[in-house]
Amino acid sequence: MALVAEVPARALAVYAHPDDPEISCGGTLARWAAAGCHVAVCITTRGDKGTTDPAADPGALAARRRAEAAAAAEVLGVAEVHHLDHPDGDLENSAEVRGELVRLVRHLRPEVVCCPDPTAVFFGGTYFNHRDHRVTGWATLDAVAPAAANPHYFPEHRAEGLDVHQVRQVYLSGTLEPDTWIDIGATIERKIDALFCHASQLTETGEWFRSFLRASAEDAGRAAGVRFAEAFRRLDLGG
Repeated sequence: MALVAEVPARALAVYAHPDDPEISCGGTLARWAAAGCHVAVCITTRGDKGTTDPAADPGALAARRRAEAAAAAEVLGVAEVHHLDHPDGDLENSAEVRGELVRLVRHLRPEVVCCPDPTAVFFGGTYFNHRDHRVTGWATLDAVAPAAANPHYFPEHRAEGLDVHQVRQVYLSGTLEPDTWIDIGATIERKIDALFCHASQLTETGEWFRSFLRASAEDAGRAAGVRFAEAFRRLDLGG
């Protein structure tokens, strides 16, 4: 188990839906950005099915959620947000998606990539992990290693001026096997403020929800001996 204070020079967070980075690792991204890290976010789906209202317009919802993601990124200090724009709920770990992610990794050249832990499926007896989260996790891992670092994967990228790149570490969030914690005591409120940018997804906007989010970070913090933390499973890939 490790409480990690190291800040990467460049980081990429890959998640399925526009509010997922904030929920999963918003405090960590804000901490890294404040320390000078170039933080980029990639959202794999449009988030166009993020409502149970049958009268909602999916295109309008997707546009609203893109704007919410931009506002949240500004709160966190994220330098750039990329959208792959695949239909919500229909994402596949396909060659197309892997190629898009490999291109992004080769372009951004992050030391660290954050993404969902795709092996985390069942959380107690009342929740199992969203399919888009699992697919995004597997596709990101497949893109990071071996594809992004191997010139024989997507060789057409070289014509775009993109060389291979070896990611040094992957931080898996939403994991059932945490072994790494990041202290977010200085950025917990920024994480919460960023989450509140996603108004289309919120049914509770009062102090109760803020207290709930702080309590969740406190649960992770107890395992690390700090007040507030985010937990990850860390993969060290070298490079």
